[in-house]
Amino acid sequence: MTFKFASSAAAFALVLALPATVIAQSMLTQTASPHTHAETVQRLEKAIEARGLTMVAKVDHAAAAAKAGMKLPPTVLLIFGNPKGGTPLMQAAPSMGIDLPMKALVWQEVGGKVQVAVNSTDFYERHGLKKEQLQPLGAVAGLVDAALK
Repeated sequence: MTFKFASSAAAFALVLALPATVIAQSMLTQTASPHTHAETVQRLEKAIEARGLTMVAKVDHAAAAAKAGMKLPPTVLLIFGNPKGGTPLMQAAPSMGIDLPMKALVWQEVGGKVQVAVNSTDFYERHGLKKEQLQPLGAVAGLVDAALK
């Protein structure tokens, strides 16, 4: 298949945009939930508590959209963490503070399918820490898997 562009600048912009999309998608771990949206959120909250993590905030994006007079399918962001685990990471790389505490996004797609996304461990490598230092953050995917069973 051949594409023609009005200018070489448009072609160059397309080439630059594609890798960013691929990179952004690889930085997320996305899992389909067999449960309803509300049940998925509840199960994640229980899993967070069971692992001794602190629930920092629960952001209901759909409720905020409704207050603005707009519609959004059920979409909730859970923000959670553990200062004993996160503090050493921020001591080693203060910029980690922009990505901690950890987050899990739960949304309902058109048709009712529910998805959960968390940042992959690779996402945190942008702070220059070694993979060994970031290993504990990989437990978030296990937390999601346990919650969705």
